[in-house]
Amino acid sequence: MRAGEISVDNVSRKFVVRARETQTLKELLVARGRTGAQEVWALREVSVAISPGEAVGLIGPNGSGKSTLLRLIAGIIRPTDGSVKAGGRIGSLLELGAGFHPDFTGRENVELNGALQGLSRARIRERFDEIVAFAELEGSIDRPVRTYSSGMTMRLGFAIAAFLEADVLLLDEVFAVGDESFQRKCFGVIAA
Repeated sequence: MRAGEISVDNVSRKFVVRARETQTLKELLVARGRTGAQEVWALREVSVAISPGEAVGLIGPNGSGKSTLLRLIAGIIRPTDGSVKAGGRIGSLLELGAGFHPDFTGRENVELNGALQGLSRARIRERFDEIVAFAELEGSIDRPVRTYSSGMTMRLGFAIAAFLEADVLLLDEVFAVGDESFQRKCFGVIAA
């Protein structure tokens, strides 16, 4: 499979949802199967092929499976049926702040995320100033991420995902918190 290529072949994903989660062994024994388990199909028999360099948007109502499909492509969850393949390094920003340790500084989170994507410390250091400048966080990069606003967190997350050389970049509703000028800047990176 070529870097940047995505293949989703006849994919379905089922979740088991319980009306009430049991927290203790006692609750589990008392409930004896009366937790109201229900099967929910988030996706059924979805197929798509995306070539390297293509930008694709998923549009649909809440609950239509868009986020589930992105999580499948990212390898966060596995399909119930079918197969999903993605070529190359995958960068994702699927939830605001996902992958960030709130007590680590922005600097430490950049280093951690780069290491998790398989990049050497030297390569992370090479791109560090570019990431921070793009995120517009020069004055805040050494503060703990828990002190960041949602917009600051989103900007740092996008900059890390975009500038750490992913072959596939998956984004899920993260631009909802960014201002218009930053959104335009992000779309410029995506289009490049």
